[in-house]
Amino acid sequence: MLLSIGLGLASRRYGNFIPAAINMYLGDAIWSMMVYFGIRCIQPKYKMITTSILALSFSFAIEISQLYQASWINEIRQTVLGGLILGFGFLWSDIIAYSIGVGLGLSCDYLINRINK
Repeated sequence: MLLSIGLGLASRRYGNFIPAAINMYLGDAIWSMMVYFGIRCIQPKYKMITTSILALSFSFAIEISQLYQASWINEIRQTVLGGLILGFGFLWSDIIAYSIGVGLGLSCDYLINRINK
């Protein structure tokens, strides 16, 4: 989980070294991968597929919440932490990026578990 946070922050800091077509979606993919690993840390006994469904559900819910644009929540979004967690505007491409990120988290989790057996 900490590695994914570091990767996400690095993607913002060093984004000019990453092709724009990838960098545009990289932060969202890494964010949802962090959500996956966060759930795994909180509930390590959950099956990987259950963790994936929960991570996707949470990520999609956050994205859908961006359709709600009340002034009080937009003020929260204007803070650094609020912007990182809640985002700013709904995009279908973010749904795809979240799916890729959770898929990467699941794949890494599967490989790590397989190596440790």
